[in-house]
Amino acid sequence: MKSAGPKAAVLVIALAAAGLGIAVVAARPGAQPAPGAAYCSAPGSQATSVENFTVTGYLDPEDTSTSLQQLIDSASKGGGAIVQLPAGTFTLGRPLILKSNVALKGAGASTVLKAGPGFLDTKGPFGGHPLITTNGAQNVTIAQLTADQSGQELDGNASGRLSEYLIDVRHSSNALVEGVRTRNPFTYSIAVVASSNFCIRGNDTLVTSSGKYDQLDGIHITDSSGGMVEGNTIDQRQGDDGDDGLVAQTIGAPVHDVTYRNNKVRGGSHGSGMQLAVGTHEIYNIIVDNNRFWGSPDGVKTGYYDGNAPVRDVAVKNNSFTDIPGPWLDFHGDLTNITVTDNITCQSGGLKLDDAPGNVVSNNRESC
Repeated sequence: MKSAGPKAAVLVIALAAAGLGIAVVAARPGAQPAPGAAYCSAPGSQATSVENFTVTGYLDPEDTSTSLQQLIDSASKGGGAIVQLPAGTFTLGRPLILKSNVALKGAGASTVLKAGPGFLDTKGPFGGHPLITTNGAQNVTIAQLTADQSGQELDGNASGRLSEYLIDVRHSSNALVEGVRTRNPFTYSIAVVASSNFCIRGNDTLVTSSGKYDQLDGIHITDSSGGMVEGNTIDQRQGDDGDDGLVAQTIGAPVHDVTYRNNKVRGGSHGSGMQLAVGTHEIYNIIVDNNRFWGSPDGVKTGYYDGNAPVRDVAVKNNSFTDIPGPWLDFHGDLTNITVTDNITCQSGGLKLDDAPGNVVSNNRESC
């Protein structure tokens, strides 16, 4: 990622209007986390009724945006439902806007929502080109599908490219994104913006393009709090355009109380495994635990964009760092209580950590 200065004013206004805080939502009764995964407190939509999607009878099966949006809107007005998509490729001519209490679910990777030839003609609510955005909806789920932004076929270097993102959780609480494959992005793959109580779990991001785009981050958390990023596979480096694998970024509000756990991460050639991207607001209460970082230029690092706010109470523990030529950890700036323990490195650079009150560094070792 690079500086996102032009977006700051928009996000500050939006945050003030949203007035979001941390929402505590109980998990579904009997819900079980994925094997080896930690507890994730955002269950998403609790709807049980099912509305099956079909394009039969619609006038333009080459663009299912209108018919699918109508079903989403109807499901929300009825109090919420599971909008169930079958296997198949469904072409979208415009972004989908998810509504409160709705779960948008596919049949797995074989359900493909794909940006069509005219997709860039219509923008999302914030001037970008998201494939799916929650846009202020509460209690929502996006699950078990492939989201293809068609960046290889479209010229995604359009106005507002970095204003909204491929899977865009925005101004929402209790949002679950699970089992989603992102392909051919021209912006961040999965982003959480100005939201609280979220779970990004068991997803798969991939960047394969070369020479077309920049700032192609994997899972990007901005101005948000109270969330879990767990069990995801992030590979930003099958092409040359990929950037950071994981990001916590402050623009208009702090990022805090977010756990990144059990992820397998390869940052792109332009980025790192994970970046704490600091502006004028703090980043604090962050846990980076039991992730595998590999093949990135750098491991976990701090970066500063239009500000130098404090970074405090961050734990980087039980991770592995393999084939990372730069520092496997590089933290500098206004730091407090940075804990770096029980990490394993192999064929990677060193550890750089500015002296700061409360820092703990122990039991980190090289083992190949």
